[in-house]
Amino acid sequence: MNKAYLLIGSNEGNRLQHLANARDLVQQKAGDVNDFSLIYETAAWGRLDQPDFLNQVLTVTTRLTAHSCLHEILAIENAMGRIRRKKNDPRIIDIDILFFNDEIINDNNLVVPHPEIQNRRFALVPMNELSPGMMHPVLNRTIASLLSTCTDQLQVSVFSK
Repeated sequence: MNKAYLLIGSNEGNRLQHLANARDLVQQKAGDVNDFSLIYETAAWGRLDQPDFLNQVLTVTTRLTAHSCLHEILAIENAMGRIRRKKNDPRIIDIDILFFNDEIINDNNLVVPHPEIQNRRFALVPMNELSPGMMHPVLNRTIASLLSTCTDQLQVSVFSK
């Protein structure tokens, strides 16, 4: 069995419902969702002229390979109505593989660990909630250490309705 950390996010429509739907679809299509972080709200990274995001990290146990997992994730995004226009556009759902076991993958279709996690507080905060001592296999630093030196200044807050 493989262990994946997935980041789900939404900043269009009923963001909370989109996250719930994504969790359910990941459970049905990709593997068992064993744990998940709180839901966090933050301004959109890279482009502030859009609604705030809700984000959550899922811990998934799967029989899929990393590439097969990516295939299922893209199918889930498509089924939920995600339309890819421009980079950093608003989206109904976004699902990223942050980590897959301790694998290091760097090809045209997939880069794992996520190449920007150390620069994105909205991913590090929920990862730190679930696995602060987890070692980044490329940077050889724990999630807690990466969070403590992250230069991203966007506020990440626990979401409350």
